[in-house]
Amino acid sequence: MRTTEASSPGLRRLAGVFRAATGLAFRAAPWLLTVLTLLTALGAVLPIASAWTVRAVLDRLAAGGGFDALLVPTGLLATVGVAAASASHILQYIQAQLQRAAGLRAQDSLYQAVDALTGLSKFENPQFLDRLRLAQQAGGIMPTQAVNNALGVLRGMLTLGGFLGSLIVLSPLLATAVILSGVPVLLGELVMSRRRAAMFWDIGPAERRELFYQQLLTSTQAAKEIRLLGIGVFLRGRMLAERRKANAARQAVDRQELAIQVGLGALAAVVAGLGLLWAVRAAGQGSISIGGVSLLLAALPAVQTALAGLASEIANGHQALLLFDHYVAIQDTKDDLPVNTRPWPVPRLRKSIELRDVWFRYGPEHPWVLRGVNLTIPAGSSVGLVGLNGAGKTTLVKLLCRLYDPDRGQVLWDGTDLRAFQPSEMRKHIGATFQDYMEYDLTAGENIGLGDLNQLTEQDNIERAARLSGIHESLAKLPDGYRTMLSRIFFCEEDKDDPGIGVVLSGGQWQRLALARSFLRDHADLLILDEPSSGLDAKAEHEIHLRLRDHRAGRTSLLISHRLGALRDADLLVVLENGRVTAQGTHEQLMRAHGAYARLFGMQACGYRPETPMPAVDT
Repeated sequence: MRTTEASSPGLRRLAGVFRAATGLAFRAAPWLLTVLTLLTALGAVLPIASAWTVRAVLDRLAAGGGFDALLVPTGLLATVGVAAASASHILQYIQAQLQRAAGLRAQDSLYQAVDALTGLSKFENPQFLDRLRLAQQAGGIMPTQAVNNALGVLRGMLTLGGFLGSLIVLSPLLATAVILSGVPVLLGELVMSRRRAAMFWDIGPAERRELFYQQLLTSTQAAKEIRLLGIGVFLRGRMLAERRKANAARQAVDRQELAIQVGLGALAAVVAGLGLLWAVRAAGQGSISIGGVSLLLAALPAVQTALAGLASEIANGHQALLLFDHYVAIQDTKDDLPVNTRPWPVPRLRKSIELRDVWFRYGPEHPWVLRGVNLTIPAGSSVGLVGLNGAGKTTLVKLLCRLYDPDRGQVLWDGTDLRAFQPSEMRKHIGATFQDYMEYDLTAGENIGLGDLNQLTEQDNIERAARLSGIHESLAKLPDGYRTMLSRIFFCEEDKDDPGIGVVLSGGQWQRLALARSFLRDHADLLILDEPSSGLDAKAEHEIHLRLRDHRAGRTSLLISHRLGALRDADLLVVLENGRVTAQGTHEQLMRAHGAYARLFGMQACGYRPETPMPAVDT
């Protein structure tokens, strides 16, 4: 169940968030922030100076003053007007510059924090993903908005102080009434800012599901199936339902805000009307001068406007801080995997990798995926992992890569627990091709070079890895060879008909490319191949397994495949059932044991030998 605690932090927490926001803005552009502060203060003083200057001009006119008497105040009034107009434009320019600088720094800091997360558990947590989405939205604009709101509060207080002093001089009672009328405005704005920030948090799942349907409807990968099955209307309906759900929540908050603002506006109008009636009566009785009336006419709405603006700035700043709190929370997120403060150096694998009584589940509310797994992968040997879907094979790979830690037991590298090593250093000793391999919208060379950034520009090594995976000839024939973009989503309008701008590979070619990415790490101690030939035809599969067999010779490797014929030459075959190792041995040993492996192998073999009876399947 989702909690709204994240959207309702206390004052101490908000103070910390404000310090983080202003600190980020200052580090991004200290001089811009300084100039912005000074211009804000100047902008607050100028309306007060203008009002008093107008009063002086009117009083001198009423007293029959000539040109000489009006020259100084009129010149001052013109100067104030020019300064006010110039300051406003300069202020907007500096705010835009500051927002760009702070947004760039915030984005870099946010993704640095996300990249620093060692494991995968956070990325499989929907609540974390919702917070991350809000952090992405808030990080770019909320630091500057919080600063602008704080400066807006400063400007409002200065303006309010100046005009309020003018009102006190004219009527202390009226000044008190205006101040009191501003209290409910402030409280109402604060209530609505909290509700609006909570609303953004509450509609997070709906907006994320809407985005999911949007991506499906525009995805090249999904386009074929969506059109074949005719499910576009269904998915579009789901997308619009999520949008309507989010819109309904926004509309409810808007209605509440409208009701509050109408009521508070009516209160402000009543106070202003009473003040104007008093001014008319006082002027008729001669209690105040014409200049005083003009000052009152300027001060009364100015105080009300300043009060409303002050309340709005405080409320908007409050909302900005509530949203920026998600950014700060991502920054403060503790790593999901403990990292040794004094990590051991990772040695070259000499003896074995061992899983010792390993238990694992994805959360206390989830079932056990691995149940007391004991497995040894001898150095220099090839191990084939066999099991039905859901047996725990992919989870075991995640533990070997230390993307998760076991709940119980240990994963040992030459007798040392993986938790003793720095994860990033340990992973440099592993090359892996996952079943759900990535297709990067980059050039062909870059798609391979990402396997080892130190070799990103080493063309000979990249081509050697491509030859090993059997993709070199296909890449060499591309319009721009290895520099060809493997995507059609990045191009300029005038280049869209140029075939050299982007090429889309077949599924089998992408799989070979993913294998080449792993092969580039020829220095790795452990090679993990999860379904490395699932997208290949029979000839290509045979070819790639011959290459793999030669490449794996003398190397430590873990091979996972549902096609058991591809595993039969492994030094050791391990059968995983329901999270447990139920058998292990060579192909011949497991066939003689007549266990799960023999039955699975027999089922696949009879597909190629129809005269062979189909083995029974355990249920």
